Amino acid sequence: MPHLPPIAALRALAAAARHLSFTKAAEELNVTQSAVSHQIRHIEELWDVQLFERRPRQLLLTPAGEQLAGIVNDFIDDLTKALEDLKAEEGHTALRVEMLPSLAVKWLVPRLQEFRAEHPEVDVWLSTRQDTRPSANSNLDAVITLGDGQYPGFVSWELMRDYVIPVARPRLLEEYGAPDSPADLCRLPLLLRHEGVLSPGWDYWFEFAGVPPSVYQPALREGTRFPDTNMAIQAAFEGQGVALARSAHVWEDLQTGRLVRLFDIHCPSDVSVYFVCRQDQVERPALIAFRDWLLKEARESQEAFDAAEKEPPKKAARG
Repeated sequence: MPHLPPIAALRALAAAARHLSFTKAAEELNVTQSAVSHQIRHIEELWDVQLFERRPRQLLLTPAGEQLAGIVNDFIDDLTKALEDLKAEEGHTALRVEMLPSLAVKWLVPRLQEFRAEHPEVDVWLSTRQDTRPSANSNLDAVITLGDGQYPGFVSWELMRDYVIPVARPRLLEEYGAPDSPADLCRLPLLLRHEGVLSPGWDYWFEFAGVPPSVYQPALREGTRFPDTNMAIQAAFEGQGVALARSAHVWEDLQTGRLVRLFDIHCPSDVSVYFVCRQDQVERPALIAFRDWLLKEARESQEAFDAAEKEPPKKAARG
């Protein structure tokens, strides 16, 4: 049997491999960068193998490092889950799920109590991140993400594909006047995003609406930019401009009239919402229960979105 390093050193290896940075690994583990570097060096000397190729301003895994880091990550993941399950209340199972912040706040969280009522034995541990693409080095049980459903090594189920909609607070239209055409929308303040996201952007909607790039591109060069759709929608609530949202983000607000939809343009999102998990998690009872519940809720939402596309948009109310 080879000598095994302390668990802290193994955690440092897993974090450094995940971030390809000793500095970011140190931030995750709440230790110093030199401590992470020392722990990695200790493993390399103990096992007599080079784990990382250290270049100026770049850290790369060696083939040996990539193989061993995967094994160590799985070990830590399995150990963590086992300990947490042992500490959890008897009969309860923790399910770790990650998803986009906007989809979590606007679609999933308002419904979670219903799942809790149906499955009190399952505790959903929800986290959010902008980049929710599944990763083999993650300790998550599942992710709810936007994409095309192609995730090698994972199993995915399409939940829903909604529509891309420009929305605004009614009082904004009173101030600027309602736009007469999609191109006329460019004279209103557009709320933009500055992070790389999977959700369609303004250029996608304008092209779908038939607006030439020469008309809409100048309007996208200036203005307030937000890191995610959630913040852009909040700014729309405050009457600061027009946000581009997906049906699931603004459904309730459109029904109540807090926001209004601009233009009767049926623009389907070019990506779908998927529930994704590792192949070795597919048969877990807790995951099956959560997946089946999600599919039911998503089906109802999809039917509502599709039905709304067949109706003319509501008139803007004052507010």
